[in-house]
Amino acid sequence: MSKVYMMVTITNRSVGHKMLSFYKEHEQTVIISTLGAGTANSEMLDYFGLEATEKAVMFSFVTNERWKCLKKALQKEMNIDVPGTGVAFIIPLSSIGGKKALEFLTEKQQFEKEEETILKETEHELLVVIANRGYSDNVMDAAREKGASGGTVIHAKGEGMGRAEKFLGVSIAAEKEIIFIVTKAEYKNEIMKVIMEKAGMESKVKSIVFSLPVTSTAGLRLQEEDKSEE
Repeated sequence: MSKVYMMVTITNRSVGHKMLSFYKEHEQTVIISTLGAGTANSEMLDYFGLEATEKAVMFSFVTNERWKCLKKALQKEMNIDVPGTGVAFIIPLSSIGGKKALEFLTEKQQFEKEEETILKETEHELLVVIANRGYSDNVMDAAREKGASGGTVIHAKGEGMGRAEKFLGVSIAAEKEIIFIVTKAEYKNEIMKVIMEKAGMESKVKSIVFSLPVTSTAGLRLQEEDKSEE
């Protein structure tokens, strides 16, 4: 799956709609957007005569070839290289829960499916679940059955969700929750499987799940010790 990436775009909230329009013009149809805030300290902002900035954060999915085209367009049309305009970057996916979900996330993109798990040495994976708002507990209840210890929830909004029926056979609400779960790589497949079975497209949760490789962690020592004692 090394040819598919999660693309993250962070820009000022004031130009968030312009960025969404840019992606739609370039046929980047599935985008999950949420809100954030800049973290520059007040002294730095005062020095430059700036105000604290609210951010728009967007997640979408690209092949390597799509990323190359979008990167050039972001630089040329959106001037993203100008300091303070924003940033876009990609993270390789290690797996996606189901062929239909893959087709939905990468519509109109050509990709070459390769062997799963890009970074063989990784001991952990980040599971990302995109679910209908209000059902994060359903996702976590399912994930805990297979060893997940906890997760973090972000409220978001989906763009292009109306196309889901074409690929997934169901309609999906625009209001979303993104659930982040860090787990040992050896438990990833079982957790993804149970989420798909109990909180997937056949359920009211209508969730899509995929995973990202994690190269290093801090703060999971006690969790790892508990697992080794079982």
